[in-house]
Amino acid sequence: MRSHTEERDSEKIMSTQIDPAQEGQTDVVAAHSDSGYVEPPVETSKGGRMLGILFAIALLCAIGYGLYARTKTEKILVQTTNDASIIAVNVTHPVMGSTAQDLALPGNVQAFTETPIYSRTNGYLKKWYFDIGSRVRKGDLLAEIETPEVDQQLLQSRAELERMQANQDLAGVTSNRWQSLLAKHAVSTQEADQAKSNYIASQAATDASRANVRRLEQLQSYERIIAPFDGIITARNTDIGDLIDAGSGSSSPRELFHLASMEKLRVYVAVPEVYSDSIHDGDSAALTQDSNPALKITGKIVRNANAIDHSSRTLNVEVDVDNSKGVLRPGAYVFVHFQLPAGSHTVTIPANTLLFRAQGLQVGLLRGRRVQLTPVTIGHDFGSTVEIISGLTPDDEVILDPPDSLTTGTEVRLETGGSRGSL
Repeated sequence: MRSHTEERDSEKIMSTQIDPAQEGQTDVVAAHSDSGYVEPPVETSKGGRMLGILFAIALLCAIGYGLYARTKTEKILVQTTNDASIIAVNVTHPVMGSTAQDLALPGNVQAFTETPIYSRTNGYLKKWYFDIGSRVRKGDLLAEIETPEVDQQLLQSRAELERMQANQDLAGVTSNRWQSLLAKHAVSTQEADQAKSNYIASQAATDASRANVRRLEQLQSYERIIAPFDGIITARNTDIGDLIDAGSGSSSPRELFHLASMEKLRVYVAVPEVYSDSIHDGDSAALTQDSNPALKITGKIVRNANAIDHSSRTLNVEVDVDNSKGVLRPGAYVFVHFQLPAGSHTVTIPANTLLFRAQGLQVGLLRGRRVQLTPVTIGHDFGSTVEIISGLTPDDEVILDPPDSLTTGTEVRLETGGSRGSL
């Protein structure tokens, strides 16, 4: 049997052959062995392997999630790109029929009766009684003119008339006397006829002088400027002391006053030829002004030219308006609204649905998810809307604001929040 000393030497030799990784732990065991206590060895290699496996699993999960997120992002990008490549549109439904069409055209307002007032005699303005804006009645005295020359000519003419009248009376008495003598055969027939001829000549001279007196009296009456009709003075171009020339005696006579009757007004409108057949005498028309858009005045079509102006291709139409309240003024710029008759079997669509192509006027219709271009025919153009007389039905879905690149068969989608309604 070995001694205790040999056993200890054997243990020391074995301890020197232990794996270096466990060297520290062996020292502890040896130390405890010396004290009589032996601690069980710690399994450190197994714990390290578990930690590495967990780290590898986490790394694989992270890589897998990254690949998944990237794949998902790519799919979303592809879907977004595909959606962006499809044109988004809004649609509307045509409105069946075409309600009474409001044709608005500019009109020129004129007074029903309007005239410049000139002088018919020469002189100086003595006094005027009405200024611009004054309302006058027929027969009112507007102004007075001093005409001293005419006054003197009238006095002379009246004196001449008296002389002619006296000569006529004397010639008449002489003619009667010679006729009495002729009956007694006291004078010759020739002498009696001469006396009668003198009497007739005196009558003619008297009549001429009387006519001249009436002419001068008429000229004298023109010293008083009288209003020829009821109206408003719109202009006064003279003042006290001005030299007045007769209107007929000057190449460019001065207008003393301008008088306009405003109880009724005439409005002249140039209606385009395309609408001329829809304008009829007796129809009503409404007038509006930009200065007062809320005010509408009703007028009546009283006459038209019945001929198209060859330069403007328009029909001249007159609309009479009752202006007893004075809401309109001559010379005003107004819009005249004509109610044109509605077309039958027609629809109305917005003007921003039209496509102008070489093939003619077209609109885009939505058929499922595809576009179909359809030719249409316009009846009347109302600006923001147009009347279509052929090519559409109320059930069609018409594309709003179609792009120029739109063609038949193009795939489109209804824009998010878009409309599928009617006008």
